[in-house]
Amino acid sequence: MTLRDKIGAFIDRPTFRNAILGVILFNAIILGLETSKPMMEAIGPVLVFLDTLCLAIFVIEILAKLFVQRGQFFRDGWNLFDFVIVGIALVPAAQGLAVLRALRILRLLRVVSVAPSLRRVIEGLLNALPGMGSVFLLMALIFYIGAVMATKLFGEAFPVWFGTLGKSGYSLFQIMTLESWSMGIVRPVMEVFPFAWMFFVPFILLTTFVVLNLVVGLVVNSMQDAHHVEAEEETGNYRDEVLARLDKIEAMVRDGQQK
Repeated sequence: MTLRDKIGAFIDRPTFRNAILGVILFNAIILGLETSKPMMEAIGPVLVFLDTLCLAIFVIEILAKLFVQRGQFFRDGWNLFDFVIVGIALVPAAQGLAVLRALRILRLLRVVSVAPSLRRVIEGLLNALPGMGSVFLLMALIFYIGAVMATKLFGEAFPVWFGTLGKSGYSLFQIMTLESWSMGIVRPVMEVFPFAWMFFVPFILLTTFVVLNLVVGLVVNSMQDAHHVEAEEETGNYRDEVLARLDKIEAMVRDGQQK
C-alpha cells in the first residue's frame, strides 16, 4: 500500500471525521470567547494560539485531501466549500480586509460538510430550489402588484410607509411578517382610509397563510426525501453487511465439508 493509499484510508475513517468535527466545534467556542473583552485581556494570547492551531489542522486536512484526490478534489462541491471557507481564514485581516476576521466564524459551517446527515439535508434543500423558485416568483408578483396599489392608494397620506414603490414593498414585507402590522401600520392607515382593511387583510391571507405555507411544504417534502435517502442507504449497508457475513459462513461450511 502506497503512502497515498494510507493517507486516503486514514482520512476516510469515521474517527478522523469525528476528530475534525470536534476541532470545528472547539474552534467555534474559541471564536466566541474572542468576542469577550475580559477573556481577551485575561487569556488573549492563548485564544489566538488555539485559533491558529485549529486553522493549521484545517489546512493540513485540505492538503491531505489534495494529495490523495488530486484533480478529483475540485470536482466535489463539498471539497470546494471547505477550500473556500479555510481560504477565507488565511487571508490577512488588515486595513480594508479587517472584516474577514469576523468571517472566520464561517468555519463552523464546515460542520455541514463533515456530518453526512447534514449534507443530505442541504442537498435535499437544493433539490427543492426549482419548486421554491416558482413560489418566490409568485410572491414577487404579488408584492409588486400590492406595492403599486399601496403606493397609489396610500402614498400621498403616508409617504413614510407608501411614498415610493420601494417603501411600499418594505412596508408590505413587514405586514407579511406580522410584525407590528396592525397597530403600527394598518390601524393608522384605517383612520384616514376606513376601508383599507379590504386591501391589507386579503394581502396577509394570500402571502402569510398561503404562499409561505407553500414554501414550508416544499421544505418539509425535501427533508422527508433526505431522510428516506438516508434510511435507504443505512438499509443497503446493513444488507451488504449481512450478505457478507452469510458468504463467510457458507465458505466456512464448505471448507468444513471438504475436510
